[in-house]
Amino acid sequence: MDVFDGGRLGEIITLRLDQGEDVLGSIEAAARDKDIHSGIVLSGIGTLDRGRLHYITGTGYPPANEFVDYEGPIELVSIDGIIAEYAPHLHTCISIEDKTYMGHLEPGCRVLYLAEIAIARLEGVRLCRRPHADTDVNTLQLAE
Repeated sequence: MDVFDGGRLGEIITLRLDQGEDVLGSIEAAARDKDIHSGIVLSGIGTLDRGRLHYITGTGYPPANEFVDYEGPIELVSIDGIIAEYAPHLHTCISIEDKTYMGHLEPGCRVLYLAEIAIARLEGVRLCRRPHADTDVNTLQLAE
């Protein structure tokens, strides 16, 4: 385990996404536009007409992933995660009628009516993702 202390929450950026906008692409664009090198996605809710998630399907290395596409209407129940080097790694929970799906947020999650997202700038620490020496999986690290 590594602990990256010294960070504190800075400015909170709030996004309103409108119909047709890509959720992940919009978060990535906001991180670059607002110079959020390292940050925390605190909250994300809304509605989608299309969704795309991936989740792991095994316990071996390298990790095996399955990508799944969904058609709406979809409730976007939550988004959270960390931004490192302007790149978000986000998990999400979506709901379609009486079923709930969870996984990594992927490009292709398109806003139906609206989406609202809050991002906190992380100050005092700069994060990146690099391959872990033992597993080759990209892991969170301190940026040089």
